[in-house]
Amino acid sequence: MDAVFSGLASGFAVALDPFNLFLVLAGCFAGTLIGALPGIGPINGVAILLPIAYGLGFKPESAIILLAGIYYGAEYGGRISSILLNVPGDAGAVMTTLDGNPMARNGEAGKALSLSAVASFIGGTFAVILMSFFGPALASYAIHFSPSDYVALMVFAFASLASLVGSNPVKTLLGAVIGLMLASIGIDANTGVPRFTFGIPDILAGIDFLVVVIGLFGMAELIHLVEQQAAGTLKTLKIDKSFVTLKDLAFVKWTILRGSVIGFFIGILPGTGASVASAVAYGAEKRAATDSSKFGEGDMRGLAAPEAANNASAGGAMVPMLTLGIPGSGTTAILLGALLLFNVTPGPLMFTQRPEIAWGLIASMYIGNIALLIINLPLVGLFARLLTIPQQFLTPLIAVLAFVGVYSVVSNPHDLYMIIALGVFGWFLRKLQFSLAPVILGFVLGGLFEDNLRRALSISAGDWTILLSSWNSIALYGLALLVVVVPIVLGRRKRNRAEDEAPKAPA
Repeated sequence: MDAVFSGLASGFAVALDPFNLFLVLAGCFAGTLIGALPGIGPINGVAILLPIAYGLGFKPESAIILLAGIYYGAEYGGRISSILLNVPGDAGAVMTTLDGNPMARNGEAGKALSLSAVASFIGGTFAVILMSFFGPALASYAIHFSPSDYVALMVFAFASLASLVGSNPVKTLLGAVIGLMLASIGIDANTGVPRFTFGIPDILAGIDFLVVVIGLFGMAELIHLVEQQAAGTLKTLKIDKSFVTLKDLAFVKWTILRGSVIGFFIGILPGTGASVASAVAYGAEKRAATDSSKFGEGDMRGLAAPEAANNASAGGAMVPMLTLGIPGSGTTAILLGALLLFNVTPGPLMFTQRPEIAWGLIASMYIGNIALLIINLPLVGLFARLLTIPQQFLTPLIAVLAFVGVYSVVSNPHDLYMIIALGVFGWFLRKLQFSLAPVILGFVLGGLFEDNLRRALSISAGDWTILLSSWNSIALYGLALLVVVVPIVLGRRKRNRAEDEAPKAPA
């Protein structure tokens, strides 16, 4: 414990250096703006600025502090477009749209933005504290997660989808299946055979996540707005001056804590990321709620849980990267590459050989979370007023953000046609009362599920019993079964109780 406190003291000495402190603030601010742009996300933000940090000759600790600030700043910023425009900034912000956007449409955009900022702050700070004290021990456990354990984790995540959103579990699961189908498009990594490409060379590498999320959310929202304008049913949103109160925070305090715990522990598992953490946290909170009827219609708990989880997972993903040299997410893979670019090898020895980098980064995350809260809360009113932009201007703004966001990353004109096609498809699903979140989560989790399933079966020469070979897997399958069975049993009990209590007609 003394080593931790002495390490933190040396880390704060590095992070509070005037130049490094400036980089923390600059990274957090830039990350917020990058995260707010639909589809750009932390991965692309860090990747774009990595050559700049290296080219300017920054010290390794300064460069990693800047890039990490962009990382968790973008996790904060992703909520802005999710809440205001119903367009997630990245995969981790998909669940934020479920209750965040309805809150904005109900005249509570300011409350939604400020609540998400506070939940993100608590989740991020919680993760950094646990990383400081228990990082190496947790990382040594996470590294023993086998491919079969990851398959079980994905099964648990898919089972969570059944009670995740909406009132129709069948449509929810159908949406997840659609996402799985989209994830299977492209060349099979094992056999090299094209799957479902229909002879189109531009999708041989699969459909980029950015294209799917912008198409299904951004373009579908645009078409929905145009439809309302044409029908004359478009409602003018109220100018919003709401703000989160202490009473609101007291109401969601346990929600934020549960989301933080779930997000951090899922984040330390290499390869999972914020999308899995936020989905599991949202599902867990909905099942834990005594009254979940308002979820999906603007419930504060449905916003606080994924926001705390996705920021906690960002801190959790740092644990295996720093302590074992294994990236916990796509963004930490780029951060790992940045360290190797500076001839720094992450791992247990880094804390003794290069403590200024390891502890300086951890200390900067404490400062960064506070800075993000200070930066974001005063801007809530400004962000909320974006909803007062006349719809005839807001509609083309969404279109421009969608097209520019996609083309700036993929640089392929074919993908612009793809987001239009997916937008029409997403609009059609909305007309059929489907939620689009399960489609996106099915797409994200589908790749992880297939890769780990094939890896596990390859290890065992096709013996499927490897999927039940560890207690981790068995526990996760048990949880998945409970997630499916318990709501059915409780629902039947509730109906039977209601029938027993109903007044009987006289004979």
